[in-house]
Amino acid sequence: MFRKPIFAVIVVSIVLLVYCVLLNTNAPRSISYFIFSVSPFLILWLAYTILRFGVYEGKDLDEEEWGYQDKTKDELWVL
Repeated sequence: MFRKPIFAVIVVSIVLLVYCVLLNTNAPRSISYFIFSVSPFLILWLAYTILRFGVYEGKDLDEEEWGYQDKTKDELWVL
């Protein structure tokens, strides 16, 4: 469960949404302060989970491809 990037994205997104709602309501500020203090650890967990266990399912670049799928290297004004 903790190794699935989608789980980490959903949890961190819900916590962010709850934090934003708490800031705009008359909820106790202690809950908002707690979420604010925990948020750096949640972001680190999210980044680690995505980098460690995430799988890229897109097309791999050929040796001569530039890196953009919608433009060629000549269209980007690269010297």
